[in-house]
Amino acid sequence: MRNIKQALIWLKRFPYRCGYGVHSPFAFNFITNVIYERTPYYAYRELENEKRAGRMSKERESCRSKKVNRLLFRLVNWAQPLTVVDSGCSQITSGYLRAARRGAEYIPLVSMDTIGLLRERSIDFLYIDRPEDIAFMENLFEYGVERVGDRSMIVIWDIYHSTATKAFWKQVTADERVGITFDLYYLGILFFDKSKIKQHYTVNF
Repeated sequence: MRNIKQALIWLKRFPYRCGYGVHSPFAFNFITNVIYERTPYYAYRELENEKRAGRMSKERESCRSKKVNRLLFRLVNWAQPLTVVDSGCSQITSGYLRAARRGAEYIPLVSMDTIGLLRERSIDFLYIDRPEDIAFMENLFEYGVERVGDRSMIVIWDIYHSTATKAFWKQVTADERVGITFDLYYLGILFFDKSKIKQHYTVNF
């Protein structure tokens, strides 16, 4: 059933593939050279070997595909952030986020109680993952959006998880503090460079 659902989602979004109809140079480059990039990074094999060797937990990995984890890797690799803030619970996904820029400071956030780990520093890359806890997602977004810069990126996992997450995604894309946004169904991506015209893109991923 899961494979059938994924196929239906892909077919429904088929017109939004490969950057067709996108006129913004930034958005077109991002879609074609990051989202659809096919470079076989050396880290992919290392991470898959660690997974097979059992050094990474399989907790919640049933809802994470290799495709999504590799995209998260590419996003961090492309953004080259100084800090990567990860609110997820998947050890495998965390491995991809860490491996994409090994020189970055990696900050795990288990709950809002650990938000003090961020202190008052700026946030370069924030991964929001807790679709079953909408209050956590809302609070973390509010905390993060006040600390982003022009080159920052916020990535939200499972934006179509429920009615509440759909409403949350609609709210953040309309937020005047947010710039260009990308809806990949499995992930939502937010940018904050106000020198670029605010635009929302749907991408068949």
